Parts: sequence; structure tokens; C-alpha cells
Amino acid sequence: MTIKEAQETVDQWIKTIGVRYFNELTNMAMLTEEVGEVARIIARRYGEQSEKESDKNKDLGDEMADVLFVLICLANQTGVDLTAALDKNLAKKTQRDATRHHENEKLK
Repeated sequence: MTIKEAQETVDQWIKTIGVRYFNELTNMAMLTEEVGEVARIIARRYGEQSEKESDKNKDLGDEMADVLFVLICLANQTGVDLTAALDKNLAKKTQRDATRHHENEKLK
């Protein structure tokens, strides 16, 4: 699925199953909550915190998909074409960081 197709699929899902988009502020709060759930899994599974029994069955991919879903909702309702935005962002990073990371002693 392309990013454009994902935006269209989420829009169709919202309009048929979800009834309507939550407002942008609600979706921003939901995005923050979902990112926190990803952070919790990463911190416990890959970081130094011990994983609680209740977290051991959490699906990292599913939690990341929740983040993506809400981000796509925000893009749709604010008129952002995520494909174009990502292309533009990658071009900016490529120009800005063309040599920066290769010259970073911390990355060697």
C-alpha cells in the first residue's frame, strides 16, 4: 500500500466505520498517547527498564500502526499530502546532511 492509498483507505474507514474525524486537537492528544505506548514497549523491551508482565504480549507493530493511523487522520483533516511531504522532507535532509553523518565521529 502506498502512502496515498493509506490516506485514502483511512479516510474511507473514518467516513464509513468511524462516522467522522475527531477534531484536530483530540487527534493530536491521541497521537501523543499512541507514541507513548510505543515508547513504553521500546523502553522496556530494548532499553534498561524491566518489562512488566502486562507488557510482554504487547505487539510493537500494532502500536506503531496506531501511531500511523492517527498521523494519517491528522494529515487528511489538515490537507497534508504525506507522500509530497515525505519527498520534500527527504530532499531537505539529503541536502542538509549530505556529509554531516559521515563526518560525525560518534557514528564511526
